[in-house]
Amino acid sequence: MTKSQGLVWAQKLQAIAQSGLAYTQNPFERERYEAVRKIAAEMMADQTGVEASVLESVFSAEAGYATPKLDVRGVVFRDGKILLVRELADGGWTLPGGWVDVSDTPSGAVEREVWEETGYEVKATKLLALYDRDLHGHTPYVFHLFKMYFLCDLTGGKPTDSVETSGAAFFAEDDIPPLSLGRTTPEVLTRLFNHYRHPEWQADFD
Repeated sequence: MTKSQGLVWAQKLQAIAQSGLAYTQNPFERERYEAVRKIAAEMMADQTGVEASVLESVFSAEAGYATPKLDVRGVVFRDGKILLVRELADGGWTLPGGWVDVSDTPSGAVEREVWEETGYEVKATKLLALYDRDLHGHTPYVFHLFKMYFLCDLTGGKPTDSVETSGAAFFAEDDIPPLSLGRTTPEVLTRLFNHYRHPEWQADFD
């Protein structure tokens, strides 16, 4: 699934408005940037079906210079199978992971996220890929973000549910369940299984 040009334009306008509002002291320029933000919300509403007023509220909560957000995903193999969790939000399956919090290291964030979402304790050992989310078949999203995929060694724990997920299980490459495409795609999983078969490969990046 390729992101539409309209969504690209809306994201760029939102970033321009956010960065402009972060630096300008001129009240007339603030009005203009707020108008640009409103147009960006209307454009994105047209692309996503989300109400413009909801998007405006989301945009107005963002402050400072606009940069891509950072998402981490844990890649855990056991006996040739990959660990996935079921998202409560849409019922689809995904690699465990989430946002990198302020003061987190990326490796620390992915270890924490895997434990919180699956109940398994892991140790991040290798960065497999750093991808631009928009280039790998995900469903549309409001913000631009990068996704980091870390190979993790399983060190302990047992499967548990979380407030966001229900079920954690290992799946063979030919038995992948329906995916939560906003978080994980078949294209990415295929590449990660190839990394598993070729541990000598270097990290992918866009």
